[in-house]
Amino acid sequence: MKSFELSRERALLALDGLSVGDALGNFYLYAMNPIEPLIADRFLPPTPWKYTDDTEMALGILEVLRARGGIDQDLLATVFARRYKADDTRDYGASACDVLEEVANGGSWRAAAARVFGGRGSMGNGGAMRVAPLAAWFADDLARVAKEARLSAQVTHAHEEGQAGAIAIAVATASACSPSRGILQLRKDLFESALEYCSAGSTRAGIEAARLLDAQTNPEQAAKRLGNGSTGTAPETVPFCLWCAARHLDCFEDAIWTAIEAGGDMDTTSAIIGGIVALAAGRESIPEHWIEAREVLRFK
Repeated sequence: MKSFELSRERALLALDGLSVGDALGNFYLYAMNPIEPLIADRFLPPTPWKYTDDTEMALGILEVLRARGGIDQDLLATVFARRYKADDTRDYGASACDVLEEVANGGSWRAAAARVFGGRGSMGNGGAMRVAPLAAWFADDLARVAKEARLSAQVTHAHEEGQAGAIAIAVATASACSPSRGILQLRKDLFESALEYCSAGSTRAGIEAARLLDAQTNPEQAAKRLGNGSTGTAPETVPFCLWCAARHLDCFEDAIWTAIEAGGDMDTTSAIIGGIVALAAGRESIPEHWIEAREVLRFK
């Protein structure tokens, strides 16, 4: 298979894992309480399963990769804004809405991204939630993955922690693209690659804690230790996602149900974890009826 075709196929696999996780997690995020019996029974909601901004922005990244072969930040900002204006019902975060509205009105994404949160920029998990197709596209070159991931995150996340989260998830996802190395080695590589490229800060500290956390820890306890995305920040999302993905690298279904069981920002954690595990476990690991249940992806 030619290099471009391989990159495209890997990216589409990552996108399916991300979007299916996103869509199922989104149902449970808004399901009526109590949801515990539904989770225990692994209840699957009626179709179609609607995806959120996690998938919508991942589609935007893939659109730019196909057009440019890498992240052109100005084009990515334009694509994000165009897709947002075409359908703003995807549960975008408030700061993302502010940035994308400004871009759609002809403003600078650099100025808009730097202005949110009182001029500190966003340290949210948005850069990490959408990055799996990019990671898969450049999976043979982790340094390139880290570079492109930062570029993709900067369009909406000026804060270093927001960018660090995107980089950590991207390189961890890319490292999962070599299942021939075996699950134990993949689990080790997942954390080592994330730590190698993640800058010092709260996200990195959380990844260190996740690496040391026993894989048999109860998901709710893991979420208490690492966070479950409920604050929407990278430091409170990325560590748990890496722990959960490492725990279930060989089983997509178990990975997604563990993410949902942990509560919090279930669509985003399930999207991040789904992108990683799909690449490690392969397309056959995603139940076909889950893909069919997910809303049809809007590529343009």
